[in-house]
Amino acid sequence: MEKKLVFIFNPKAGKGKIKTSLMDIVDIFNKGGYEVIIRATQAPKDAYEQVKKYADKVDLIVCSGGDGTLDEVVTGITEVGSKVPVGYIPAGSTNDFANSLFMPKNMLDAASMIMKEEIYRCDVGRFNSQTFAYVAAFGLFTDVSYETSQDLKNILGHLAYVLEGAKRLLDIKAYHMKVTTENGVIEDNFIYGMVTNSRSVGGFKNLTKDVDMNDGLFEVTLIVQPKNPLEMQEIVRNLLNMEDNSDLIYSFKARKLTVEAEEEVAWTLDGEYGGSPRLVEIENLQQALNLCLKSDK
Repeated sequence: MEKKLVFIFNPKAGKGKIKTSLMDIVDIFNKGGYEVIIRATQAPKDAYEQVKKYADKVDLIVCSGGDGTLDEVVTGITEVGSKVPVGYIPAGSTNDFANSLFMPKNMLDAASMIMKEEIYRCDVGRFNSQTFAYVAAFGLFTDVSYETSQDLKNILGHLAYVLEGAKRLLDIKAYHMKVTTENGVIEDNFIYGMVTNSRSVGGFKNLTKDVDMNDGLFEVTLIVQPKNPLEMQEIVRNLLNMEDNSDLIYSFKARKLTVEAEEEVAWTLDGEYGGSPRLVEIENLQQALNLCLKSDK
């Protein structure tokens, strides 16, 4: 009996480059022994709905798009409790998740790798009732990705994020928060925070060190509100040099954390708006995602 594969792709992602490779990708899947069901996303959350529809009807789910498309697929898979393997062909502006796992940048190479059917069991994150693939973040610049239009992302690529972020330098808001983990409690005023399972965030590689994407641990970075321009320079210098030896930057690993704020705080999950809760519980779901990937990661 022929195996079934549903291929879900965002036709707008990465300047629409999937369009020139679509039939070649499908041919690779056919040669791999799969009957292919093709679904182009039509609107936000469409990939999520398609995954819920097909998870128990196919042997493999493959998605192509940016990190937002991947986030929808991971969320759908996790919500239905499916262990069906997932293949990912990156086609977005930054592709943090793909870069972290050293996935092929060429779409046909990525499709061929998926057909090798090697499984890497990857951690995912739980954010209250939601799921994220690689990053939950708040504060400075975190709304850049979801406020930058798809067309602007396509035209400017990486520069879109930088330009949108640069407008905010004179308008930095801080949030008083209490962060509780298995290692203790931190309470301070923060301008930025991120909980990651990634070697790359916002296209910048190796912001956190010693990252293992299936060890059940998040990498957490919290940046304290600077009191003057010199402290701001210290923060920037430490980030550029990938150092965490400043009293203004907390950097640690955690399996689970609770974040309590005195006001509503907007969060981004994998570059998409994740709501504005005052209380957040984040948990690492160790090795919850069966990802088609070379096993040497």
